[in-house]
Amino acid sequence: MREPQFLDTPQGRRIAYHRTEGAEPGVVFLGGFRSDMTGTKAVYLEDWARARGRAFLRLDYSGHGQSSGDFLEGSIGDWTEDAIAAIDALTGGPQVLVGSSMGGWIALRVGRALPERVAGLVGIAAAPDFTEDGMWAEFTEDQRRELSETGQVALPSDYSDEPYIITRRLIEDGREHLVLRQPLKLPFPVRLLQGSADTDVPVAVALRLFAHAESPDLRLTLVKDADHRFSDEPCLALITRTLEDLGL
Repeated sequence: MREPQFLDTPQGRRIAYHRTEGAEPGVVFLGGFRSDMTGTKAVYLEDWARARGRAFLRLDYSGHGQSSGDFLEGSIGDWTEDAIAAIDALTGGPQVLVGSSMGGWIALRVGRALPERVAGLVGIAAAPDFTEDGMWAEFTEDQRRELSETGQVALPSDYSDEPYIITRRLIEDGREHLVLRQPLKLPFPVRLLQGSADTDVPVAVALRLFAHAESPDLRLTLVKDADHRFSDEPCLALITRTLEDLGL
């Protein structure tokens, strides 16, 4: 396995990444909450890009994977800054952003902040505003009190024996970066891919984003029985076919 390279960001964080040289526009993969850049989708898309001679970038946000920092100290704002720093320093020209779950939220933030650097956006089970709508909204009064008093609360995970630790900073910072409460203008093609059996990001989230976002070319594809991972062979093939349909 190749060793990653590292980027020191303007905010003083050290970000691990893998970059593949190739034709532009390139593809930037933005992973999910507590995920890292060694996941199935990231590596599959890197192999696809390399085979087509296409530039590709995958990275670990701070506190994730091999990057610096403590995950519990991170937030949506920090991770968006990491993505922007990597795109600024490591890519040339407009890029197609592929955001998985939380990465879809970050991709939307990047697209709004740097529309001139985005050639297209593919959201895979995109989870905009999940800290507010998927966490805070579902907390019990006891959990909200615990978060307020101790600064964190533990939630069970379907993907690990270890619980998710949710911090007050994550929730409070998330409120500063919501995208579904104000106009969301995305002046580039947008493709949303969503599994009908996703229990982490329900179809209703995809429908809400589809209705809310403004794009000259916005399409939503629902895949029956696909779950949140969206990583079996048919789903992976759909992701690359979607990129090809965008001209890559």
